[in-house]
Amino acid sequence: MSSPEETALVPKSSGKDAGLAPLLLTVVELIRQLMEAQVIRRMEADTLTDEELDRAAESLRKLEAQVLDLCEIFDIDPADLNIELSELGSLLPKSGGYYPGVSLGNPSILELLARLLNTGIPPRGKC
Repeated sequence: MSSPEETALVPKSSGKDAGLAPLLLTVVELIRQLMEAQVIRRMEADTLTDEELDRAAESLRKLEAQVLDLCEIFDIDPADLNIELSELGSLLPKSGGYYPGVSLGNPSILELLARLLNTGIPPRGKC
């Protein structure tokens, strides 16, 4: 039996016809960017040790590289991972980058989720 490193992934279809792959990669990328925003917030609040920050940064880099590798395997343009949600805006920031607390002009679902994670959701009637 071959090791995971030796097993080649060969998709049956690619690009927009890759089945669930684009959707799953979109969800993974959304979560990765949310985690990155939380790391930035904790770094700015000085609540991470240098070791924790290094581990978090390395994990986020590896996850981003894995997403890009899977995009290449399934012949998916990473820009296609962003979903336009009509009046709600886009799922991810169009410029490709988000920095917590800095508005990019066209709010994305990522920014909304990051703010909710940061401030919490108030109990009903306590806004």
